Parts: sequence; structure tokens; C-alpha cells
Amino acid sequence: MAEISVTETEQRRDTARILDVREDFEVAEGMIPGALHIPVDQLQTRLSELDPTVPVIAVCRNGNRSARVADALNSAGFTADTMAGGMIAWTRAGLPTT
Repeated sequence: MAEISVTETEQRRDTARILDVREDFEVAEGMIPGALHIPVDQLQTRLSELDPTVPVIAVCRNGNRSARVADALNSAGFTADTMAGGMIAWTRAGLPTT
């Protein structure tokens, strides 16, 4: 699993699936436009919503949960990275949210 920057995440938004693994109350504060929201505790039951041929960038609040998710996805045959600093870093960088 690679840890990538918010800048690289922004650049790869059109070619990768952004997977937001935060809880509902956290997502209510804003998400990366176009991201798919699957809380970490629902990932196993909703794995079929991800296309294994499309790279995944996992995102959480600060990067801890998303790193674990990216590792699990890589073990399951996906290509997954985590965004360093999570949504805290994304927001600080002034990048868009919905």
C-alpha cells in the first residue's frame, strides 16, 4: 500500500475510485466530489460495489483507518493506496468537498 498526497489524489480522481471509509456523521461534514462512501465496518459486505480493475484511493479523517482499508483491499486483489492526512489534509489544502 502506498501513501499518496492530497495533490496526487486530486490528480488521480478521474482514473481511480475514491473510497471514503468514514462514519456517516463524519461524511456529513463533506466528502471529496465523486467519492464512494462505505464505512469501514461495512466494507466486507459491500466489497462488490468496487471494481477490482479500477485503482482505489482510500480516505478517512486523518489516514489511519484508510491505511488499514488499503492494506485489506490489496490483500483481496485490488490495487489500493491511502491518502496521507485524510480529509483533514484535503480540507486544509482548500480542495473541493460536497
